[in-house]
Amino acid sequence: MKRYPSVMTVAGFDPSGGAGIQADIKTVSALGCYATSALTALPVQNTRGVRSIHPIPAGVVADQMRAILDDIPPDAIKIGMVHGAELVDTIVGVLGEYPADAPWRGRVVFDPVMVATSGHRLIEPETVGAIVERLFPLAAIITPNMDEAAVLTGMPVATLDDMRAAGGKILALGCRALLLKGGHLGGPRLTSLLFDGAGGGATELHSDRVATSNTHGSGCTLSSAIASFLARGESLSAAVARAHDYVSAAIAAGSDVAVGHGNGPLNHFHSPERMFKI
Repeated sequence: MKRYPSVMTVAGFDPSGGAGIQADIKTVSALGCYATSALTALPVQNTRGVRSIHPIPAGVVADQMRAILDDIPPDAIKIGMVHGAELVDTIVGVLGEYPADAPWRGRVVFDPVMVATSGHRLIEPETVGAIVERLFPLAAIITPNMDEAAVLTGMPVATLDDMRAAGGKILALGCRALLLKGGHLGGPRLTSLLFDGAGGGATELHSDRVATSNTHGSGCTLSSAIASFLARGESLSAAVARAHDYVSAAIAAGSDVAVGHGNGPLNHFHSPERMFKI
């Protein structure tokens, strides 16, 4: 029997369909993989912003994860919205129950979702320390944006030079690799920085700015795209580069489509996956 490369996403819900688990499932599916999920929180939100957040009990998250890990072992895991220290311990504890040679080992992508596109802070302050101590060592790569890098480092992150300095500080916190996203930079050309942890500096990834407010869920999409390419067997650097190109194209393809009255979503299915044959 054939099998699909599988990606499990552990993340929050988005009833408007553009971010969180919905964006992850769309991305993983578009990139030729099979998506499974464990829900961590139920935010009440739409394209205009977050109205409230309702956490899923940690034990229920653990049960969801075990149900998937026992039946459909993923080839990669994406971890997104982790709102409390108890949930950090739960996720790390559950993953620690599985063998060291599990197929997803070395393919965990952590997107530290701390600040929504609307500017709403999505994480409890005391959770940051738990994330750094317990989730950073587990992840093959973390993918903060500039606002999240500022939360992690305690320094303002507004320029490319700031990003380079913040990236070094975040690496020193103990993560293996880091993609610091530059979507909030000014100017027509955007730059993200990939720090591979090998001490060789940062690799720049460039994209043209698209004149659109339809970027809701772009961070969720990028991290799940990286996980999808890792699940397909790509190296980390190749997975990041291909995911970066996929998101740039998805933003461009959805730039002139109206969904809601705020920050609209990307077009995840701008080019139904032809890259891979199962």
